Amino acid sequence: MKTGIFLSYRGLGANMLHLSYCHEIAKKYGPVNLVTLCPNLREALKYDPSFEQIIYLGDHHKKFFDILKLSKFFKSLKFENFFIFYPSFRYFLSSKIAGIPNIYQYPLFKKKRLHLVNAAKQFTERSLKINNCPTETKIFINKDQLNYYKKNNLKKIIVGIGSSGPTTRWGYRNYSNLIKKLKSYKKFYFYLLCGSDENDGAEQIIKEVGSDFCESLSKKNIDEIINYVAISDLYIGNDSFGHHLACQMDKPCFIILLNSPKAYSDYSKNQYRIIPPHKNIDEIDHGSKLDPNTISVDMVIDKIKKFI
Repeated sequence: MKTGIFLSYRGLGANMLHLSYCHEIAKKYGPVNLVTLCPNLREALKYDPSFEQIIYLGDHHKKFFDILKLSKFFKSLKFENFFIFYPSFRYFLSSKIAGIPNIYQYPLFKKKRLHLVNAAKQFTERSLKINNCPTETKIFINKDQLNYYKKNNLKKIIVGIGSSGPTTRWGYRNYSNLIKKLKSYKKFYFYLLCGSDENDGAEQIIKEVGSDFCESLSKKNIDEIINYVAISDLYIGNDSFGHHLACQMDKPCFIILLNSPKAYSDYSKNQYRIIPPHKNIDEIDHGSKLDPNTISVDMVIDKIKKFI
């Protein structure tokens, strides 16, 4: 019985956040076929036995009038079960036209104010007729590769300086000052996690703190980044895919939240929020324009000191 799952998110972090629900579906139906809008997801999940294949959707989804094109694509996949983690009439109708017998989907037309975690958890429990669906899982890696990445015996910290947009960033200068202060406590090794388009910021930090115990991951591929996270001890940084990756790998994650909804940091025992003083987490959402400098380096140090 061929089973498919559709995740509607382009970002790697949001897809990793849904990994536990995919694993629950695979427990019932065997390895599943994951249809995604995220071009990097295949590489991130290539060692995961829960997935038969990861299918990048590409250009089939962009307009309502692509329904016939989309239905033809879905029909070619020959799914008998299809779990759609998205309240879209377009995807539902395309699946119906494709003749998929069993379609499970978020309630239609209820995208507004959708709680990322609660919606996925409740949908999975309802569809599979189970209780207490876990929100955490594990990421599968090739452990034989890890020795290559272990350069020294120092405690290693992933510093997530990158993110999808400027309003979620704490700022390169703040991270530079944080690393300098941490170095004054004891020796650590720092990996700066960001995209290739943010390499200049990483190089700026390295120039300020020194390259002996700090390096950029901006030019590494997803497989390499996963291995660097695997050998590290904790994550400090912006809300980005690195945070979701690290907490699913059972690493303590200290997330600096400036405009991310509560749901993004509400599903793992490994998540520790750092928010501006005098702010409530329920007040922070997409569109919040909070001053990153209201979160001081000392505030961050105070949060993480028992882990270092």
